[in-house]
Amino acid sequence: MSEYLIHLQAFLQWLGLSLLLAGAFIALYVWITPPHELKLIRGGNVSAAVMVGGTVLGYVLPLASALVHGANLIDFLIWGVIAMLVQLALYLVMRLAYPKLTQDIVEDRVSVAILAAALALATGILNAASMVG
Repeated sequence: MSEYLIHLQAFLQWLGLSLLLAGAFIALYVWITPPHELKLIRGGNVSAAVMVGGTVLGYVLPLASALVHGANLIDFLIWGVIAMLVQLALYLVMRLAYPKLTQDIVEDRVSVAILAAALALATGILNAASMVG
């Protein structure tokens, strides 16, 4: 049985760091974005859920790529933080390009949320593909 669990410690370390980075990203994202998405989601705001969901997926795609291509946990951590910064920079660019973004999310304009989520996913895919090791 031990031969099956030989890599369990490494699995737990990599998975643990992955979950820690994803949790930190979500916490940072909802802290710095003005619409208070979690409150909106609890109130049934679909746009907030779509935007947060797309942004989280846009982050975990490059995080998964960093996990696959990372030489060690420190390398993975660095690339995970870089991926985080890329997604946060995208949010800043979206806010600058479309100043009504926050208002439209609060007012539950799903079309705006879908576009923002698609941009987050597209950025995440490109970010992931760029991490070729």
